[in-house]
Amino acid sequence: MKSYSFDAHDLQGNCEHFMGVAQVPVGLAGPLTVNGEHAQGDFLIPMATTEGTLVASYNRGMQVLNLCGGVKCTVIGDAMQRAPVFVFSDARGARDFGKWVADNLERIRPEAESTSRIAKLQYIDTYLANKFAYLRFNFSTGDAAGQNMVGRATFAACSWILANYGGPKVEHFYLESNFTTDKKASQINVMRTRGKRVTAEAVIKRDILQQRMRVTPEQLAYHGQVSNVGAFLSGANNNGAHSANGITALFIATGQDVANVSESSAGVLYSEVTKEGDLYINITTPSLIVATHGGGTGLATQNECLRLLGCTGRGTVYKFAEIVAGVVLAGELSLGAAISSSDWVSSHEQYGRNR
Repeated sequence: MKSYSFDAHDLQGNCEHFMGVAQVPVGLAGPLTVNGEHAQGDFLIPMATTEGTLVASYNRGMQVLNLCGGVKCTVIGDAMQRAPVFVFSDARGARDFGKWVADNLERIRPEAESTSRIAKLQYIDTYLANKFAYLRFNFSTGDAAGQNMVGRATFAACSWILANYGGPKVEHFYLESNFTTDKKASQINVMRTRGKRVTAEAVIKRDILQQRMRVTPEQLAYHGQVSNVGAFLSGANNNGAHSANGITALFIATGQDVANVSESSAGVLYSEVTKEGDLYINITTPSLIVATHGGGTGLATQNECLRLLGCTGRGTVYKFAEIVAGVVLAGELSLGAAISSSDWVSSHEQYGRNR
């Protein structure tokens, strides 16, 4: 633990009581051809993992995507939240407060944005239950993930609200109500977006799928239908195979807050057989929390991995989000095919044994 390759003084603000480094192996997968609006071209993907076959599996999926023209990635939403709660003596007081907040949004906005030149308040959702008013503040946060940024901004906004609301008395106020579901999987983040909402899609040619993966489009599409029922019965936050594997490996390599995998691992996978007999496959990652600035992204090896992807400097977070989404789709394609063709166990036995 005491042998590491960076200046320990650089860790101020990242780790207290520092005593060493847990070193995780980093493998390279790819390159992956990404056809995004922000990420365009071929990218070598750094993946930090101790799980044998993980890098190989993602690499296999990337090869197939590349042979079919690459993966098309699109950022379709962006919002980071803080969700305070205001407690009243009765439900009517909470209802009237919610209406007042909606009517005064343009007065609240500059108070929230006064704490940061980056954070911009998009909108506030109000949810009422019992005698509680839950406010879900939604911000854009630039290249930062932004949880701390929006915490400061929301606290400033709520301080102004408490000082200026003239209705029924606020009995209690808490800056976080657990409605943000920070570091927790939740249905609201699947529906309403937390972090970046990104879709990755591709058409996999029938002959390439059969030659490289030993499955047909029909087999994979049917397998997906059966898996949908399993995901529904289990209450999972993802009807795909293993988004968390690729996301976690990339998060560790690039200095992301790894606990955000709880939200980021959510996924909505869809596939169909095209009229030409090929496989269309698509996954939406609705709550991908990523950053190219702040947190651990400036540390030595983590920043090196971001530089490898060309994701340092201003305005690169959407590029990084598109790359992550493309990696996720590669993993879904590879593992889904391995399970469908019964190669899954034999591959692990061949490449993942370390005992």
